[in-house]
Amino acid sequence: MPPRTPTRPPVTMTVTADSLVAADFRPRARERPRGPYRRLLSVPGARAFTAGNLVARLPQGMFSVSAVVMIAGTRGSYALAGAVVAAGLAVSTVVAPLIARLVDRHGQARVAVPATVIAVLGSLALVLCVRQGAPGWALFAAQAATATTPNTGGMARARWNHLLRGDPAALHTANSFEQAADELCYMLGPVLAAFLCTSFFPEAGTLVAAALLLGGILLFTAQRATEPPARPGASAGKAPLRAPGIPPLLAVCLATGAVFGSMEVVTIAFADAQGHRPAAGAVLALQAGGSCAAGLLFGTLRLSGSARSRLPWCVAAMTALMSLPLLAAAGTGSLPLLAGALLLAGTATAPTMVTTMTLVQERTPEGRLNEGMTLAVTGLLGGIACGSATGGWVAEHLSPAAGYGVPVTAAAVALLLAGAATGRPRASRPARATH
Repeated sequence: MPPRTPTRPPVTMTVTADSLVAADFRPRARERPRGPYRRLLSVPGARAFTAGNLVARLPQGMFSVSAVVMIAGTRGSYALAGAVVAAGLAVSTVVAPLIARLVDRHGQARVAVPATVIAVLGSLALVLCVRQGAPGWALFAAQAATATTPNTGGMARARWNHLLRGDPAALHTANSFEQAADELCYMLGPVLAAFLCTSFFPEAGTLVAAALLLGGILLFTAQRATEPPARPGASAGKAPLRAPGIPPLLAVCLATGAVFGSMEVVTIAFADAQGHRPAAGAVLALQAGGSCAAGLLFGTLRLSGSARSRLPWCVAAMTALMSLPLLAAAGTGSLPLLAGALLLAGTATAPTMVTTMTLVQERTPEGRLNEGMTLAVTGLLGGIACGSATGGWVAEHLSPAAGYGVPVTAAAVALLLAGAATGRPRASRPARATH
């Protein structure tokens, strides 16, 4: 048997002068401080509900593209496809806040699951109508049923607000994480939808999106430990739409949505005019990628001051950077240069949205947070619709390069509105003394 190699004991006692010293030779494990996102996802239950929410949120970027490809491919009409999608969006602006109010009042699991089932049935009905050659009105009716889709991003933010109450720094990181998740889903969703519809069959995108939505919501709502408590009496209080400071913020969301909607349509028109329409998706993905990266970086910052003071600066940066695509398109007409400009322009959108959502959370009445955030999302969707229509008109009647003036103008309007949204409320006049 070979002799055993002597090993240094972990602790050695030695004498120095007249003192007995214990020397510890055990290796020191260097503990690195955890980053803000590791700390965020180490909150008990956070990873489970985040995973389910991301699965449920991905279809948000898939449904519209899938419906357009499916309807246009079988009916041969982009006008019909666009009208059906727009009609569903219009119904959502009315139905979504009502669903959010029910979520706040009765709880996420009790409302989100049946609402999702109705939306999924609407998507399946749309597929059947397209396959069976149903009349146009049936397509509109089926698409309207999908408006009951719950605001998954809003429910996730409500959970973070419940779990991180009293920790503004962690809540800032959570809001930044959720905004980056939004950008990621809207970046990957259209690509996945286009791949499914073109590689398999036209209805594949809608079917996969419906399955992901239902599965993700079931996984998300199964995490009951992190669900905010229901507030049955909250709906009797002041509605978020009437809360001080909320209407100006919704106006900012409307203008910001116009930036997103016009940028998307104008970019597609510009790429088509250059003979590179298939590259439009990749160019737009760069903008979303820039916003996603900026959102993650923004979440690691420890910012001083209030969200109210930061919002005008964020919107001002967005307005300045939105001029880059206009300069690239009008000055050179180069699609690669435009792609780089869109990447830089996208870095300002996530900080703007994170700050806006933080203000919405601060100003929404207690117990109606999901409804307040859904109103903000509804404002964004309305702005996207207006921006898409305006940007398309300018690109068609003037030029695609001139169309990039629309997002710059919309961002400038958002900057003016941000000043009104963050101004100090007027002090109430003192009551006149009566004699």
